[in-house]
Amino acid sequence: MVQLTQILLIVFPVFLVIGLGFALQRTNLFSRDFTVQLNRLIFYVALPALLFHKISSANFTTSFNGQLLFGLLVSMAVVFLASYLYGLIRGYPAPRLGAFCQASFRSNAAYIGVAIVFSAYGEEGLAVAGIIIGFFIPMLNFLSVVALLLPQRNGDTKPTAGIWLQQLGLNPLILACLAGISWSLLELPKPTIMDRTLDIVTGMALPLALLSIGASFSMDRLKGDIKVVAMASLFKIVVMPFVAVVLLKMFGLRGQDLGIGFILAGAPTAAAAFVMAQQLNNDAELSGSIIMVSTLFSLVTYTGGLYLLSFLQL
Repeated sequence: MVQLTQILLIVFPVFLVIGLGFALQRTNLFSRDFTVQLNRLIFYVALPALLFHKISSANFTTSFNGQLLFGLLVSMAVVFLASYLYGLIRGYPAPRLGAFCQASFRSNAAYIGVAIVFSAYGEEGLAVAGIIIGFFIPMLNFLSVVALLLPQRNGDTKPTAGIWLQQLGLNPLILACLAGISWSLLELPKPTIMDRTLDIVTGMALPLALLSIGASFSMDRLKGDIKVVAMASLFKIVVMPFVAVVLLKMFGLRGQDLGIGFILAGAPTAAAAFVMAQQLNNDAELSGSIIMVSTLFSLVTYTGGLYLLSFLQL
């Protein structure tokens, strides 16, 4: 019971802040326009600053875990293939198949995953997760574009150079992670004024990110076939973390590294899945429903999964 209480203290505060964001939006303290601006601030400034600061301050050789990264990439690829084949077998039309497949593996690792890791493992865990995310997010974006365009390969939608550049080359989270990794590898010093400025700026990143997730929730998005939504959510918050844990355990990982792998793989569907589905002419309404359902139920899967890992002494 003590262990369960400790896990609840790790998970619940994160979701209570998400709930606070939803409540603030419902009371009109957060307007829709403000939420859009807030998301831009987080995406372009706060989170990139946080990831760069923590990764650049870490010792790359001790924080980077190749087995952890490989396990996460393989688990993502497995779920990508499984969900795509499932959609084909079920006969989903192209817009639904692309949205379903992307939402089944696209993790909200940078927002919710990082917050849970920090709550569970502190600064040390955050540095490890940040370095992993630096390599994980580019592949995540690449597979997302493939998932959304592959079903339409015989149609009019084609992956233009601009789409690839925007999603892979100009993503501020990717750039911040790569800059942090380079800074850490080169062991460059950080001037005191720069370090303290980043301390102040990054202090707002995770709270604002969680508030924005809650404020972005809209019951209007909860549409579509509930069976399809439930299946995609099952792939995302149950199957993917299960595959990741099995693989990482086979690699001999345990303790903090195994926990970080579970948390990052088990993060609910990222809000970016809705935007990507819209941009590439897929079923955006379905994506929005999966984002909401997977986020709400990840409270249960995170709590249960972390408890099970602790109970099994993994």
